[in-house]
Amino acid sequence: VDGITAHLREDRRHIRDEDMARLKLEIAKPLNFEMAATEEMKKIALRVKPHAACLVPEKRQERTTEGGLDVVGHRNHLKPFIAELNEAGIRVSLFIEPDRQAIETAHALGAPVIELHTGTYCEAFSHGDHQRVSQEFARLNEGAAIAGALGLEVHAGHGLDFATAEKLAEIPEIRELNIGHFIIGEAIFIGLHHAIMQMRAAIDLGRSRARPRS
Repeated sequence: VDGITAHLREDRRHIRDEDMARLKLEIAKPLNFEMAATEEMKKIALRVKPHAACLVPEKRQERTTEGGLDVVGHRNHLKPFIAELNEAGIRVSLFIEPDRQAIETAHALGAPVIELHTGTYCEAFSHGDHQRVSQEFARLNEGAAIAGALGLEVHAGHGLDFATAEKLAEIPEIRELNIGHFIIGEAIFIGLHHAIMQMRAAIDLGRSRARPRS
């Protein structure tokens, strides 16, 4: 793997504060702190000093993050929030939908990185809805192109498996794919090492087919 993403939720459902601190101290790979844009989480980020912080929406009733951050509706709150993290040397990314307005707003807010929400694409893929798969891939492809033209670094994640990660790796602007649940699920059957190696191979295969835009 190239890095570790850890989501410290407000309800502490996934991990606890001390886990974040230990991860920062004990792993050599870059640590990406997935977090809600709250004052509490900002204080923790400024204390832990991860390599990066990905701002995500968070609802107490959800099992996992559902949908992208409303950067347009919360721009007044997000702009100084992002600036403070950037000034502390923490690279900020915004988890957003592959939507032109959201991408352009993320750029205007000063975030150097966006992470495109791939959940809708992956859901269509798992249901075998070929028309919707094609539509959602086109949205992600176009969103990545828009972001790249603006000078944003593009990441993507949510719901990815071997097949969807391989396909999305073909998009030339996508520099990073964040995958968690699927790898751990696969690890139950084939072990963590093999799950990671298979995912790495799938991503590398997709990237070998990526072509620069003309």
